[in-house]
Amino acid sequence: METIKKYIEELILFGLHHKMIEALDVPLVRNQLLVLLKMNEPYEGKVATIEDQTPTRILEGILNEAVQFGIIEESLIEREILDAKMMATLMPRQSELNRLYMRVKEEKGIKAATDYYYHLSQMSNYIRTDRIALNRYWQTETQYGNMEITINLSKPEKDPKDIEKAKHQLQSNYPKCFLCLENVGYEGNLNHPARSNHRVLPLKLNDESWFLQYSPYVYYNEHAIIFKETHEPMKINLQTFKRLADFIESMPHYFIGSNADLPIVGGSILSHDHFQGGRHRFPMVDAKVLRTYKSLDIPDIRLEILAWPLSVVRLSSRDKSILVQQAYDMFKYWQGYSDPNEDILAYTETSEGIVPHNTVTPIARINDQGWYEIDLALRNNRKDEKHPEGIFHPHEHLHHIKKENIGLIEVMGLAVLPARLDLDLSFLSEVLMGKHSMDLVREKLPHHYAWFESIALEVGLTCSEATAKEVLENAVSQRFAEVLDCSGVFKQTQQGLVAFGTFVESMGYMEIK
Repeated sequence: METIKKYIEELILFGLHHKMIEALDVPLVRNQLLVLLKMNEPYEGKVATIEDQTPTRILEGILNEAVQFGIIEESLIEREILDAKMMATLMPRQSELNRLYMRVKEEKGIKAATDYYYHLSQMSNYIRTDRIALNRYWQTETQYGNMEITINLSKPEKDPKDIEKAKHQLQSNYPKCFLCLENVGYEGNLNHPARSNHRVLPLKLNDESWFLQYSPYVYYNEHAIIFKETHEPMKINLQTFKRLADFIESMPHYFIGSNADLPIVGGSILSHDHFQGGRHRFPMVDAKVLRTYKSLDIPDIRLEILAWPLSVVRLSSRDKSILVQQAYDMFKYWQGYSDPNEDILAYTETSEGIVPHNTVTPIARINDQGWYEIDLALRNNRKDEKHPEGIFHPHEHLHHIKKENIGLIEVMGLAVLPARLDLDLSFLSEVLMGKHSMDLVREKLPHHYAWFESIALEVGLTCSEATAKEVLENAVSQRFAEVLDCSGVFKQTQQGLVAFGTFVESMGYMEIK
């Protein structure tokens, strides 16, 4: 028990060191932690200075002791719930956080304010820096420029005992979803993540109440989620573009984007209107410009077609309101646009009525020239017999690498690939090093065989460990570029680019030669 008490004092020192709490807060925090951990009195010995940059060591020590003494069961869910409750004792209330954030913003500027909030989210263990460090990441040059690849190893698998318990837990509609404001401070359970240490920042976008938080499992620097206060389904309309522009005006160092609002081409959460943003320069930002256009009617607007596997229209202007209206007009025009030669049909008729297929994935930023900029990735979710999962969706021969929807993050050139791929690549690397036979590949990983066979024929089976790793990472990156190619409605071919130009010019734009 003395060990737990000592860890409590270390956690308090951690909070003081990282300015999460002040000296006046110590008795309150200590007593809250003693109650949580069922201790009657605090540690009376001396504790060394704490210089930990994350609370992981201290928390793991407490959790291990808590299991040993029967305070909690050995369960991932119970550990995460107690973990979050402990860190919540070091966290400000919502109103206090907002005051602190606004003070930093007024005194030092918006970048310093988001730095403060991001640091707090890391120190509170809401952002799981220890687990994120497990992710595998690399970049590879492709015909479209650099592609970023990450294999997501940060989300631990649920304990089978927890899965079994969850089947018998009473279902609840509170919170309605993982994004709702009601998640702030929520204890969590077998079916809902622990959020006791979760805090959010209020925003006004288009005179509406929105909130900003960071993703617990950030896929890129300062990976933010911006969600509406009310639980409303995602819908792209004029208000969407006004919100995007308001956000980059208030946080010019961040980009913001939305997943498409239709199935197959949309994200995993369509039930709650939200955006994603952050401070990261994605590969698509630096894509080459193929063609530049000017409007025949509006002087202060520039349109560019990018050399990018998805079909992206880049609009930029010094005038926020002009850009918002032009982006919305192009979105509305695209919604009704068909080009059968490119397999693009805006609508199909079914027994249940007319089904829409066209939408966009919009992304906004302040560009390097200081202009407002919105990228519109044109999307279509139609299916046919040949492609039952989507004509403009990863095709079946690519499913061994990526079969999930191509959402906002992938659109911009960052692949988020499943954990299973890490083990697959480790085994295939050993094959390239001559440790296993090709027959074993056919037996153990038949879904990779055709792809891998061509790699093995090219480089042989006597590679060094470093070469094998590099070869496979490059091959995965090229495969991801193919995945994105599938999602482009106007292909990067002569025929496709002519059709793309026809679409743009039919909206009243003229190419600048």
